[in-house]
Amino acid sequence: MAHAVQSNKGTNSPFPQEAKPFAPEDEGILRESLKRCSPSTFEAAVQFRKTGNPEHLPAVIIGVIERFVEPDLRTKLKDADDDLRLIEDLGVDSLTMMEIVILVEEVLSMSINNDELRNLRTVGDVKMFIDCKARGLPLPQPTRFLPIEQISAVMPIQSPFLFLNEGSVSSSGANAKYKITGQEFFLRGHFKDNPVMPASIMLEALGQLAVLYLIEGMVPETGKEVNPATIFFTGCEGVRAHRVCKPGDILTLSIKPRRTKMPLATFEGSIRVGQEKAAIAEEITLTFGYAEPKATPTETASEGLRHRSRRPPRSDLR
Repeated sequence: MAHAVQSNKGTNSPFPQEAKPFAPEDEGILRESLKRCSPSTFEAAVQFRKTGNPEHLPAVIIGVIERFVEPDLRTKLKDADDDLRLIEDLGVDSLTMMEIVILVEEVLSMSINNDELRNLRTVGDVKMFIDCKARGLPLPQPTRFLPIEQISAVMPIQSPFLFLNEGSVSSSGANAKYKITGQEFFLRGHFKDNPVMPASIMLEALGQLAVLYLIEGMVPETGKEVNPATIFFTGCEGVRAHRVCKPGDILTLSIKPRRTKMPLATFEGSIRVGQEKAAIAEEITLTFGYAEPKATPTETASEGLRHRSRRPPRSDLR
């Protein structure tokens, strides 16, 4: 029987503490377990079991999910979009999810609690969850999906200068989509008889997604809350455009935090149209601040009592 990989919880090492011997009979058992998965899934699983290197995990996870997804939906997995929803986009119901988990437990030799599955809503959630389990790290916050109504309610930027149609945020980053309708104000004259989304607007959209992350995704200091009115763009590095984007294109935006320490937050970002890379930004830096702490009801009542106690005695005018 295959041996479990022991996670290294006591150090900062990115790899498990020790990958136990992987015998030829273990490889035979693994091959049988993954017989309905792709050869690349099997190879990635073998490498993980031999080395304990979590870099092989995404290929294993995608391959196992693909095994249980309907054939006509498997092409979506080849896009490797972490924002892909298990239920809505891939048709994975609760029973199928249990089958996926059982196979992952068997292949990777790890134990997964049923309660831990409640927050796994996207392919990215599953990959992040398994990666944290393998490394012995705390489990991440679940992905939250935000429709345009909720985005508009929290963002300091509003239409017609808001370039996010829908979004999702988690502790590890944020994703969003924006469809170029052809009615945008910036397409008038850019260019004559040839509407093209300006690269500066694409960068603006990534910056807006970073703002959304600061407001809805970042875990601030205890008792603190980011004040949207304090968030401003300060700079960017390594910005490159790779594709012309025109009306009808659906932009898939993604940002990941690199450094966040008040008052600065730095992100890396990318935009795709389907499988084509449209633009990247190696660094986008925003400045932000925290909101003033709100007084508790007890503090407010105490303050009122202090004010009343300082009132001068009322004169008797009889």
